[in-house]
Amino acid sequence: MNRSRLSLWSIIFLTLIAIFVNLPFIPSNIEIKLKQINLPFNRSIPEVEFNPTKLTNLFPLKLGLDLQGGTQLVLQTNMEKITREAKDDALESARQVIERRVNLFGVSEAIVQSSKLGNERRILVDLPGIKDASSAASLVGKTAQLEFREVPASQSAEATQSAFLAIYSAVPTGLTGADLSKAQVVFGQSATALAGAEVSIQFTSSGAKKFADLTKRNIGKQIPIFLDGEVISSPVVQTEILDGNALITGDFSTDEAKNLVVQLNAGALPVPIKIIEQRSIGASLGLESINKSIIAGVVGFAIVMIYMIAYYGFWGLIADCALVIYTLIVLTIFKTGLFILPPVTLTLAGIAGFILSIGMAVDANILIFERMKEERRWGKSPSLALELGFKRAWSSIRDSNISSLITALVLYIFGSGLVRGFAVTLAIGVAISMFTAIIVTRTILRLFFNRLS
Repeated sequence: MNRSRLSLWSIIFLTLIAIFVNLPFIPSNIEIKLKQINLPFNRSIPEVEFNPTKLTNLFPLKLGLDLQGGTQLVLQTNMEKITREAKDDALESARQVIERRVNLFGVSEAIVQSSKLGNERRILVDLPGIKDASSAASLVGKTAQLEFREVPASQSAEATQSAFLAIYSAVPTGLTGADLSKAQVVFGQSATALAGAEVSIQFTSSGAKKFADLTKRNIGKQIPIFLDGEVISSPVVQTEILDGNALITGDFSTDEAKNLVVQLNAGALPVPIKIIEQRSIGASLGLESINKSIIAGVVGFAIVMIYMIAYYGFWGLIADCALVIYTLIVLTIFKTGLFILPPVTLTLAGIAGFILSIGMAVDANILIFERMKEERRWGKSPSLALELGFKRAWSSIRDSNISSLITALVLYIFGSGLVRGFAVTLAIGVAISMFTAIIVTRTILRLFFNRLS
């Protein structure tokens, strides 16, 4: 009994959190006004007036390109210097670099895919939520040719009036982004830095040899790092580096170090690229799709609830309560990712997976109730029928849901883009449906039957 009450309070607490997350708007800025109220005998007191000046949805749903609009880019790769056998590998490598760059800049649910059209090789990029095509182009459309240069002795910073001019007079060394393996943010790795943000870079085997020669002849001098002709950093060489692993130190903030890492990693493109098409996609079609999906979801939800009450009576009403809790919890996971995982970016395919999972959530309750009806026909008491019904229905519920989760996993691994969105929402829905059917419905029924007994 105590265990059932604890489960009930846990369900209530979880439901209240889900309701809070799914509120359409919340006052986020309260303005307090004091107003004098005159009372008899020449006395007055202030009256406090709360005026919500702003209503905010603290946890909005993240929508994909097909629902909220955004920008679509078509990038053309230049394969002139790439051998025929290596072109496909270079295309895939460029696609991965573009995808990594987009992810590092925080564009959610971006779709980056390669395409071959005759002898041309292209990269297609969908960026939901970015309405300005020019800003999107600056994000992923740069050629991003990374170069490590050196300042000639005759034009060193000490020999000129301006260190700025010395840096920009630096000459290429042949060490480029193609020689860079990876860059990452680290903290307190050098002897001179206690806890500051630093940038660790690692070169390929061939790049390590070039970098060793470069550092050997430039000890005490700057090595300017250029990205598309612009200086992004100019570290000073402290000692010769032979293993291809270097540390860029300085008075970096965490954001500055992260931005430098993004620029260094983005510069490792194996081939030059250029934008041949960019267009902004409006959300009007997406808005219409959302409205139709909402209507379909509400109608389907209502039909399921009416059917459950009409066929199972009070049991069906409890199943409907569990279904409402199920919906709130699933939407909470979509919006917050439980503050552990990234929030789900909802697409039309994702909405379809969510609506499908609603029907599967009710399916578990139907299996349980049919088992309970059988136990009642065999003369079992309501409490015993409840326990036996759940116990005997569990194997069927478990097997059907596991098979659905396996299907979702296969779709996620071998699918891409919208198919993955469908798989994610379906998997979340199936997992939560098991919780609401086994925990929520059983807890409420146990308390009800215990009161009757």
